[in-house]
Amino acid sequence: MNEWLEYTLDKFTFKVATDRFYSPEGMWAKANGNLITVGVSDFFQQRNGDVAFAEVREVGTAVTTNDGFADIESIKVDIELVSPVNGTIVVVNDKLELEADLMTPEAYFEHMKVQAQEEAGSL
Repeated sequence: MNEWLEYTLDKFTFKVATDRFYSPEGMWAKANGNLITVGVSDFFQQRNGDVAFAEVREVGTAVTTNDGFADIESIKVDIELVSPVNGTIVVVNDKLELEADLMTPEAYFEHMKVQAQEEAGSL
């Protein structure tokens, strides 16, 4: 069961799972043995809107930290997702079709709060 850090700003509540590490851009990485699962944070999702289209690089593609590995289109923006870790894509989530620059959940939580406050005009 995940534990969460939660931050509420106005009517929005953002959750940060404490069982993974985060990049400043809102990508997360979670290790399970020698496999690492990556995804986007709750704040990233709420900030950028629902994903309408996603294209992930092919299985077998090698990526290094900050390499683009997927393109997503949301109702608000088109974004290239960058890898938070070095590795090779071994499986892609069908539902969409630990490097030094990763942060602990607590550090990302503080980073996310500042970003949310800046966008809300609270800072």
